[in-house]
Amino acid sequence: MASTTSARTDRGTRSGAGIGFGTRVTSGPNVWMIFTYTVLISGIMIAIYPFFSMISTSLMTLGESTGGTLLPETPQWQNYQQAWVDGKFYEYFFNSVQITLITVSGQLLFCTLAAYAFASMAFPGKQFFFSLLLSTLMLPAAVTWVPNFITVTWLGRIMPIPWINNWPALTIPFMASAFNIFLLRQFFSQIPEELWDSAQIDGAGHIRYLFQIVLPLSKAPLTTIIIFGFIGAWNALAWPMLVTTSDEWRPISAGLQHFLDEAGAYVHLQMAGAVITVVPIVILYLIAQRQFTEGIATSGLKG
Repeated sequence: MASTTSARTDRGTRSGAGIGFGTRVTSGPNVWMIFTYTVLISGIMIAIYPFFSMISTSLMTLGESTGGTLLPETPQWQNYQQAWVDGKFYEYFFNSVQITLITVSGQLLFCTLAAYAFASMAFPGKQFFFSLLLSTLMLPAAVTWVPNFITVTWLGRIMPIPWINNWPALTIPFMASAFNIFLLRQFFSQIPEELWDSAQIDGAGHIRYLFQIVLPLSKAPLTTIIIFGFIGAWNALAWPMLVTTSDEWRPISAGLQHFLDEAGAYVHLQMAGAVITVVPIVILYLIAQRQFTEGIATSGLKG
């Protein structure tokens, strides 16, 4: 009887020691988790602060905006109306809408056709041309400005409509994006070949297969290139200033230059104009956020 009691006591002691050991391992703060959250929160603050500063400055007076004030004493909501009128944002906004719609429409058409050819069609030099296309991603945008300017100037002389100071020079050079073609090509490559075989049995060719089967399955990457194309066309400034000499076709970013003169910059109005410029991009992203994230996550899984 004594030996049995001793055995039970010994097992209980070993069990308690085991529980105590496990408790010591899991108790206390998780250093790695604290570090992770610290980095994430710091990154969020760094990303959010410029937007906070832009909105805060847009509601200040000129004195507050140049004096290093963090928050306005009294919000100056009229700054947005003044920026809209004085910066001719009503004119530039309409120009940007036209330029963006034309550019994005062209990207959807040409990038989709090119990506499908690289993903699903066989032709001589396919891998070479695709590699050549990817190599253009390493070129800075400024490197292409002079060749593009020479090209659009020459095309404006031989085409029935002028290109300089008109929408063709502002849109056509950007309708074939190497990144968009790559993104769509990677997604198209993941579509099972059995669908193409079934489409052929039904008598479908490449065009019908592309528009009736492939594109309906590709809403996520298409949304992604729409967002990227929209942001690129909406924020463009250097190239539009190069190919335009009047306000007739200049985009909304050009309106921010109206708040610079010999006396200096009207920072509060510049920030108000920047808020007006950013709002359409934020709205588009919020609407298409889920599709955008899915498009980035699911593309490029198969090369």
